[in-house]
Amino acid sequence: MLIAVDDLPDLPIRSVLPEVTAALAAPGAAVLVAPPGTGKTTVVPLVLADPGSGLVVVAEPRRVAARAAARRMASLLGEEVGGLVGYSVRGDRRVSARTRVEVVTTGVLVRRLHRDPELAGTTAVVLDECHERHLDTDLALAFLIEVRAALRPDLSLLATSATADSDRLSQILGDAPVVTASAAIFPVEVHWCPPPKPVKPALGLRVDPLLLDHVATTVRRALADGDGDVLVFLPGAREIETVAGRLRGAGATVVALHGRLTGLAQDAALRPGPERRVVLATAVAESSLTVPGVRAVVDAGLSRVPRTDHNRGLGTLVTVPVSRAGAVQRAGRAGREAPGRVYRCWSQAQHDRLPAQPEPEVAAADLTSFALDLALWGHPDGTGLALPDQPPAGALQAARSTLRDLGATDDSGRVTPRGRSLADAGLHPRLARALLDGAPEVGNRRAAEIVALLDGDRTSDDVAVAWRRARNDRDGAWQSEVRRLTAALDRNTGTSTPRTHLTDDLAAGLVVGLAYPERVARAREAGSRSYLMAGGTEAELHGGSNLAGTTWLAVADADRAPGARTARIRSAAPLDEATAREAASTLARTDTEIGWIDGDVVARRADRLGAITLVERRIDNPDPALVQQALRDGLRREGLGLLTWSRTATELRQRLAFAQAALGDPWPEVSDEALAETDWLDLRRARRRADLARLDLATALRDLLPWQVAGRLDEVAPERLPVPSGSKIRVDYTDPDAPVLAVKLQETFGWQNAPRLADGRIPVRLHLLSPAGRPLAVTSDLASFWATGYPQVRGEMRGRYPRHPWPENPAETPPTRRLNPRAR
Repeated sequence: MLIAVDDLPDLPIRSVLPEVTAALAAPGAAVLVAPPGTGKTTVVPLVLADPGSGLVVVAEPRRVAARAAARRMASLLGEEVGGLVGYSVRGDRRVSARTRVEVVTTGVLVRRLHRDPELAGTTAVVLDECHERHLDTDLALAFLIEVRAALRPDLSLLATSATADSDRLSQILGDAPVVTASAAIFPVEVHWCPPPKPVKPALGLRVDPLLLDHVATTVRRALADGDGDVLVFLPGAREIETVAGRLRGAGATVVALHGRLTGLAQDAALRPGPERRVVLATAVAESSLTVPGVRAVVDAGLSRVPRTDHNRGLGTLVTVPVSRAGAVQRAGRAGREAPGRVYRCWSQAQHDRLPAQPEPEVAAADLTSFALDLALWGHPDGTGLALPDQPPAGALQAARSTLRDLGATDDSGRVTPRGRSLADAGLHPRLARALLDGAPEVGNRRAAEIVALLDGDRTSDDVAVAWRRARNDRDGAWQSEVRRLTAALDRNTGTSTPRTHLTDDLAAGLVVGLAYPERVARAREAGSRSYLMAGGTEAELHGGSNLAGTTWLAVADADRAPGARTARIRSAAPLDEATAREAASTLARTDTEIGWIDGDVVARRADRLGAITLVERRIDNPDPALVQQALRDGLRREGLGLLTWSRTATELRQRLAFAQAALGDPWPEVSDEALAETDWLDLRRARRRADLARLDLATALRDLLPWQVAGRLDEVAPERLPVPSGSKIRVDYTDPDAPVLAVKLQETFGWQNAPRLADGRIPVRLHLLSPAGRPLAVTSDLASFWATGYPQVRGEMRGRYPRHPWPENPAETPPTRRLNPRAR
């Protein structure tokens, strides 16, 4: 132990310390469930560490929490940070040879495990705030379990959680014992404070200003209701800035606390001030941090989480309602030191409909960094790792495809040397690629500045404008990250003269495009706000954008509202065509297209950046086989109406259809579907749509007849049939199941039975006509008609047509085409 038990602060965790140490001594792994304020983060590591033993590593999900925890533990020992207790976060490290407790971010721990899987010199790892389910936390947990199983069975592993949902953690750790500490927090009075007017639900990063007005009003109420500082939970830095502006003159010092502030600014927010304060914070203050002096919490009820549209390659942050578990943790901040109050800016009915727990990041976030870590660890698809939740298959496949495109992995998913270089940058793989490939083009410093900006919050939809603003504002957090990235480039590649002399606008566009080549976009029309991205997604600028009228853009951030047809461009940088081609060079290709396009045969070569067509050139002598295939595709898509069906061809097709329906094979199928799938047309002289109308369809149809039946068509389905009068009447085969012979009744006298076709199988349906050609009767049973139907017809017709014969016994009367002689 680094501190005597009697010197430990009087916190609830003290009562369970023997259980924790005993659990770690036996199986070597345990779960500690302890709400915020119990001392799990700052007391347990001091008990596990020993001056003469190895290092205790404490992993926190956020940098601000890591620094705060290290500072608190060092103060308990009466030391400065960097002695027995130190920390390591991205871009900031304070440790020494004396350090026995090192607080790191989970991202730093994952990087360390890649470099040294055995964690040489480390005796225990405390993985804090596992309930938050960040990607790095899930990875670190899975990697440490494998390390304990294969390399370091002596390594102690303690997974801590602020919520009671510990069964899954225990199971993953091999049914590890669960130790529970109860928080002795003070009572917190809940005030339900929904806005007086309806507010629009958050959409993407947009939060209704009416809600922010209401939050500011509620803060003033909290200040008036009692003493102490007020902690306000807001979704992001922009909302913090907005509410801070609305609290001028509120009678308290307004302090911001979020992840993009410098370490000094974050540390200052966690120290009590001489005056009453309002601390405007994001979810960084939800757990693992203690903001001293807080007696009231105002909760806007929103969180900001990553979301990815994997089909379109759009990843962004979105604003969602807080979970009930998160709301409970936020409220608990008001009862750390004394009885407190929480003002929830929603109704109790709305509270009951909130999700119980926050969604794990792995379920919806961009998994590209996650997939690279899996590849570095040797499990490209995550199989065999004890992950709390398996990543969605589609999202992981999209991430692995991105890594292959970046050259970070090979086709089998194994990491490449370039992939290791991208991982060493400590950035998202896309941004690492932009940094490494952009530096030779725009210079190390400019590449580092742009990438640092892309990795943080941007205050303008124009990246170049935001870049100039960051330079002028001397943003401490941004400057610190720029120094880190520039130093890394200088170490790895040395300082060099840029190969290109681009303006700042084009330099910004190039680096953004290198990070997101599929988001290089060109305006649909000159001056249009509508763009087509190289990845195929349509996107639009908002009406007041400074980028309106720019022909080429490199889109840094875009999102798509549910149900929207196009994406909305939130942040981009201008490009010209030459720089766009360079940025998206991995998507450049020349396509030779010979196909049925827009209703005709097209033969062309097209230079493209992904889905964006740059130049098209006609091919004068295309491959005839490909042209014929294009014509066949056109017929399949648009139907046989593209052909000119003469009466001869139509009737021949109907006869063939009748023969096939009556007799089956080998008579050919001639339906639309069958012909579309058969190469029945001679297309050797056809090159375009118009040529299809000139084809000889009758000859093509006859060529479909196999030799066995080629000479029998006139026998099976004759074009005309002789009738008793001697006329040869055309047969109508429109209905292949019932061929029709329309004939004047007087020409059928003497016929006892209707003729039959298809080798006698199918009777002809007779349409018996009047002398004027109007239908009198329809029958296939002529004998029955003569006996029962004809007398009625005779009675009605002989007065109307007296010059035509209407004998009483037509079956025995000679047929005629003539009239009776006129009486004299």
